[in-house]
Amino acid sequence: MILLVVLAAVVWMLNRQFLSPQNLTNISRLVGIYGIFSIGAALVIITSGIDLSVGSMFSLLGVLLSIMLVGRGWSPWIALPATLAFSAMLGSIHGFLITKVRLQPFVTTLCGLLIYRGLAQYIAKDETKGFGLGTGFESVKAFFKSSPLGVPIEFWIMLVVAALAWVLLHRSVYGRHLLAVGKNEEAARFSGIRTQRVIVIAYVIAACLTGISATLMAFYTNSISPSSHGASYELYGIAAAVLGGCSLRGGEGSIFGVLLGTLLLQMLQNLVNILGIPSSLNFAVVGAVILIGVIADRLLSGRRSG
Repeated sequence: MILLVVLAAVVWMLNRQFLSPQNLTNISRLVGIYGIFSIGAALVIITSGIDLSVGSMFSLLGVLLSIMLVGRGWSPWIALPATLAFSAMLGSIHGFLITKVRLQPFVTTLCGLLIYRGLAQYIAKDETKGFGLGTGFESVKAFFKSSPLGVPIEFWIMLVVAALAWVLLHRSVYGRHLLAVGKNEEAARFSGIRTQRVIVIAYVIAACLTGISATLMAFYTNSISPSSHGASYELYGIAAAVLGGCSLRGGEGSIFGVLLGTLLLQMLQNLVNILGIPSSLNFAVVGAVILIGVIADRLLSGRRSG
């Protein structure tokens, strides 16, 4: 929180446009989109796992949603639930391969990263997809562009998701089991926790949250290039979770911390943009953030054990 306040003050002193209504609206919109799937990434990390397929899922789900709404003329009441159902299926596949086939989460989701991106390019014939004027689903498109009380709808949805995730992680039996599994899966299993089910549910929830974010991002950009849409988003989710206090060894994390980590990352990106720094440095910023977070986690865990 202190780092966030200091960074905000520095950005404001460097460029007074930082607090302009338009810039704050853009930041809150992106914080909403990124925050939702970062919460999912955090739940997976708490299990001591990782999901590298997030960005490719953005591309595949965005392409499929565009085809259903524009190409096939499906009703949004069918297309939107179908998108979330498909994302849940992908998450269940990840969980199955990790718990039943005993594949490493890194390998499983890395394969997903490659497969989903390739499928998106194949289905779209490597052509950019979008929603155009939203003919036939104008009200849905208007909803995703709305800003109740002057705050983008993406931010409101993130707050609802965060509240539900906070209850799930910090006030439910499943949350206690999730933390226990991440801390020591074998000990959790001997204590009677159905560890495989806990892990599968975490990956399904993460995939569903990715599906929500992918839908919001697709309507926000109104353009889905299958080869680049969502590229490296998984890194932002991991960085936000690590910044928010999630240990990459599992068993630790908080939803509020993830939201702070997401906001900090978006402010860093905003700083890069408003200062005219080459956008290619975004990846350097994310990499540095992850490195600092891992080093801090290592130092703090060493101090606690000592």
